[in-house]
Amino acid sequence: MSGGVGPTGSDITLPKEEHEVGHKESQDSSLKINSQKIPQPRKASFLSFRQLNCLAVVIVLSASGMVSPEDFAFVLFSIIYMFFMSKVAFPYQHPSKEPTVFNPQSKILRFYIFIGALVGLYLPIAYILEGIVEGDKQGIKAAAPHVFLLASQVFMEGVAFSDRFSTPIRVFVPVFYNSRRIFTIVDWLRTEIYKVDEEHSGSARRVMIGRALAVANMAFWCFNLFGFLLPIYLPKAFKMYYSAFKQKD
Repeated sequence: MSGGVGPTGSDITLPKEEHEVGHKESQDSSLKINSQKIPQPRKASFLSFRQLNCLAVVIVLSASGMVSPEDFAFVLFSIIYMFFMSKVAFPYQHPSKEPTVFNPQSKILRFYIFIGALVGLYLPIAYILEGIVEGDKQGIKAAAPHVFLLASQVFMEGVAFSDRFSTPIRVFVPVFYNSRRIFTIVDWLRTEIYKVDEEHSGSARRVMIGRALAVANMAFWCFNLFGFLLPIYLPKAFKMYYSAFKQKD
C-alpha cells in the first residue's frame, strides 16, 4: 500500500516484492507531486470588496443626476457587446489555458494600479465631496462622468475576470472604457480652465486643484491606453489566447 503504511499481510517480504512495492510507492509519490504541479482552474472573485465599492459609487452618482444618458447607454452597450464578443469572436477556453497575462503579485503592477486608483478614483471622489461643501456645481458636474465610467470599468473588470470570459474579453474592458474616458477628461479639463470668475466655480485654490487633477488624469490615462494597454497588454493577451488555441488543436 502507498502512503507509508507498507505491506499488511506479513512482516517478511521477498526481495522481488520489495522491489515491486518500492516501485509502486515511487510511482504514487511522483503522481502526487505531478498532480500538485498541474495548474488549477483560476477562480476569480466576482463582486469583491473593490467591485462592491465601485458599484456603490456608480449607484450614488446615478441617483444624484450627474450622469448623462449617453454615459448610461455606453455602460449598457459595453455589457451587451462584451457578452456578444465572448460568444462570437473570443469563446472561453479551459481555465488552465487562460492564465493571467501579468503576475498579479508583481510589486510594480500593484503600485501602478494603486497610482491609477489614487489619481482616477480616490482624489476625484474627494474633489467631488469638497465641491459639494463649496458649492462648485460646475466642477462636480465635470468630474462626475469620469468617476462614473472608471467605477463602472472596475466593476466590469471584475465581471470579465470571472471564469466565463476569455483573455481578450478581459483586455476589451479597460481598452473600451479607457478610450471613452479620455473624452470625458477633455471635457473636465476644458471646464476647469474656463470656469474662472464664473458663478458656482468654487475658490481659487479649488480651481487650481481641479486643473491639476484633470491634467494628471489626462496624462495617466493617455499613457495607460497608448503606452501600456495597446502596445503591451493587448498583444500579449492575444498571443497567449491564440497559442492556447494552437496547443488545443
